[in-house]
Amino acid sequence: MNSLSGTVSGFSRPLSAPHPATMHNSWRTFSLPPEDELPQFTDRFKAFPVYPLAHVPARKRELLQRGVDVIDLGAGDADLAPPPAAIEALVKAAHTPSMGRYGFGLGHVPFRQAISDWMAMRFGQRFDPLSEVVPLIGSKEGIAHIAFAYLGRGDTAIVPEPAYQAYVGGTLLSDATPYIYPLRPRTRFLVELDEIPREVLDRTRVLYLNYPNNPTAAIAPRDYLERVVRACRERDILLVYDNAYSELAFDGYVPPSIFEIDGARDVAIEFHSLSKTYNMTGWRCGWAVAKPDIAAALSKVKTFVDTGTYMGIQAAGVAAIESWKEFVPPNVAIFKERRDAAVSAFRSAGFTCDVPQATMYLWIALPEGVASRPFADRLMEEEGVIVLPGAGFGAGGEGFFRVSFIVPPARMGEAAERAGRVLAAMQAESGAEVVVAR
Repeated sequence: MNSLSGTVSGFSRPLSAPHPATMHNSWRTFSLPPEDELPQFTDRFKAFPVYPLAHVPARKRELLQRGVDVIDLGAGDADLAPPPAAIEALVKAAHTPSMGRYGFGLGHVPFRQAISDWMAMRFGQRFDPLSEVVPLIGSKEGIAHIAFAYLGRGDTAIVPEPAYQAYVGGTLLSDATPYIYPLRPRTRFLVELDEIPREVLDRTRVLYLNYPNNPTAAIAPRDYLERVVRACRERDILLVYDNAYSELAFDGYVPPSIFEIDGARDVAIEFHSLSKTYNMTGWRCGWAVAKPDIAAALSKVKTFVDTGTYMGIQAAGVAAIESWKEFVPPNVAIFKERRDAAVSAFRSAGFTCDVPQATMYLWIALPEGVASRPFADRLMEEEGVIVLPGAGFGAGGEGFFRVSFIVPPARMGEAAERAGRVLAAMQAESGAEVVVAR
């Protein structure tokens, strides 16, 4: 075994990273039936981590029923309205019988065309609407399903941690091995391929990247993306690039498409979503773009698992995309106001946090000795504030918690004040010195 890596319960990870089992059950599996009780779960299923938000909706409901003033900063799910044009398009489609029939993989062709036009307008990258665009039931399912075409037993996928659980989920469902790369401040929350053992890279067939990043809010410099694309081309690695936050950026920063990098067309597939850009999380509508053979691979997998999004939702997607110039700037301005309020409030409450240039998240460091899961649990139970513990994203996220700035500034300030009380109480109980995680 290489001194820098190991295999733990099917997960390959640097030995310097803490084992998930030590992180307050951050990778806790479901309760299993007795051995003599049938049917039994598969080993693949037993390896699944618990989704970070799995327990939150039920517990939130219980707190609300008790009369607790809950402030939910957990999910990246803003309280803002989608574009009016999208709602109007959906209503019109609901009264059109043909829109309620199977869309299959082709779907609503104008949706494909709108995606192609927008990618050209926004990034200067043109994709054929029929052969290089894949409509999705939200980008999450596409991210998970692409692994079925490129990963199998004996293969490795490089999975950042903390990260969106679809990356590790798709890898495990494909019987492949995730190599967990911890995202830490030391590397500016970037996956540095030079730090991964050569024997791991030799087995790697997929690399998952997400910038602007959830949950850390990190952004990727162009020279970094160039290095990654070059390495993927040299090693024949599929680069799965999750660009769900491309339109939530501030202070003049403009996130790129991976396809703006020379050579990316050979090795990359990029995922986009209406969820964050247009406040349409529950509508479940997104897309992927790639060269024809990669796009066709994802499309083929999807023929076995779904028959496409309701075409009325795709018609609403057309309206949303076509409203980009009018809708997105004022919507981003609201998020910027909330970001500024969140940073100011949490700093005033005793926390250390950077000002993110993109996404809807603060990735806030906790003092050493304060574990993220007990902190988040106490904050919810004692103060009614919901945040996501870093350990909920995997062991690599320990030492931090995620705040979604999805509520108005006044509520954000109240949430931060409550969080400060919990932190002060935990420090007083432990007598811990305030030393921020690095």
